[in-house]
Amino acid sequence: MHSHPLTIMIRSIFTLILCCCLSVSSVLAETDKQERDLYRDLETFANVLTLIQQYYVDEVDSGKVLTGAINGMLSSLDPHSAYMTAEDFRALEEETSGSFTGIGVEISIRDGVLTAVTPIEGTPADRQGIQPGDQIVRINGKLTKTMNLMEAVKMLRGEVGTKVTITIHRKQWKTPKDYTLTREAIPLVSVNSMVLEPGYGYIRISNFQTSTTKDVVSALAGLRKKERLQGLILDLRNNPGGLLDQAVNVSDLFLDKGVIVTTKGRFKEEQMVFEAHPTGGGNTFSMVVLVNSGSASGSEIVAGALQDHKRAIILGTTTFGKGSVQTVLPLPEGAGLRLTTAKYYTPSGDSIQATGIKPDMIVPLVPVIPETENVTEAAAANTTIREKDLPNHLKNETLAPGYRPAKEKEMGNQEENFQRVDEIEQVSKRLEKDNQLRTALIILKSLDFAADQATD
Repeated sequence: MHSHPLTIMIRSIFTLILCCCLSVSSVLAETDKQERDLYRDLETFANVLTLIQQYYVDEVDSGKVLTGAINGMLSSLDPHSAYMTAEDFRALEEETSGSFTGIGVEISIRDGVLTAVTPIEGTPADRQGIQPGDQIVRINGKLTKTMNLMEAVKMLRGEVGTKVTITIHRKQWKTPKDYTLTREAIPLVSVNSMVLEPGYGYIRISNFQTSTTKDVVSALAGLRKKERLQGLILDLRNNPGGLLDQAVNVSDLFLDKGVIVTTKGRFKEEQMVFEAHPTGGGNTFSMVVLVNSGSASGSEIVAGALQDHKRAIILGTTTFGKGSVQTVLPLPEGAGLRLTTAKYYTPSGDSIQATGIKPDMIVPLVPVIPETENVTEAAAANTTIREKDLPNHLKNETLAPGYRPAKEKEMGNQEENFQRVDEIEQVSKRLEKDNQLRTALIILKSLDFAADQATD
């Protein structure tokens, strides 16, 4: 029985790989037994491929089979290692640079099941009520059990305006439910901020991308323009992570010294210690950090560093527990390998892998049940209507063309006051709906009160 030409070629490739492996193994002082096992396993693979080529019922696409073998090999390692085609690689670059097209949910494979880590705020997944921990059992009717991570990502993404149906299983439900979502361009606005009360600011980081640290610095400067900053709430809820260096740099903004995070891998280059630098004492205000089960990876680095250094009170619920670092390794023709290369450890030396960051104060989010289901009434309650918004409202004659009001400055101040009233109303509504945010603000004010009493 003659070997298939493709099998002969693959055996040659595997012989070359084996030679490389044996060379590396001598450097790493691997045993003879490990070398023999490796050779036997590669030989088994080549034999299986030969049998597939010769006896499978249909003609086999060898490229597809080999890609499947690579995906199976990587998925056997951990849920976050994956092979990326050139298209997948480009999508990853777009995401870290600030936008992508899809439904807006970070996913992972947990216990062999495709799982939602967190929906991105304001996206189709968020508006439809997808929650951290939801199991995605089907995408457009196709079972996800056999998919790797990148295959699932590819199915969830697509052209703007197209629809995708996902079947969700939630622990509280007896049967799964279908959700049909319309894909959108997902702009990853990394940082948002607002003043909660005079002297107390709020910054939300939705993910860590290339501009995150710069955006946080700008947000802090904006908050300081309005009042002396006495306290800050840093919201990392439903933040799935992102770029490691950005999580480190954000932590560095609030720490003057000490270790932020340590990474440990098999080789020397993965043994890294990231330390804080003096900030000149500019960020000495009190802090509360909000986290939940959707806070993962980079957001856990920040929360862990600020908690261990007693720089902030961590409030909310236990985080996701992703304590590993992935490195993207380029492959020929634009493809890439996303490979777990290290684990990270908090300043105290703890790994949060599969355990998460436990808050200093456990405060579950209590959802607000709307008093009315009437959409018109709900919309009216959330809209500020003024005289100028009414149809056929009377014009202010003093603002007629050619007329210069004597108190232009006062009119400008009045407009600023209107804007401030709007901001206060928005903050009030946010605090009313968010018991975790309310609790964090009360704690901040209590800390300042206690500090004032101590100095008196």
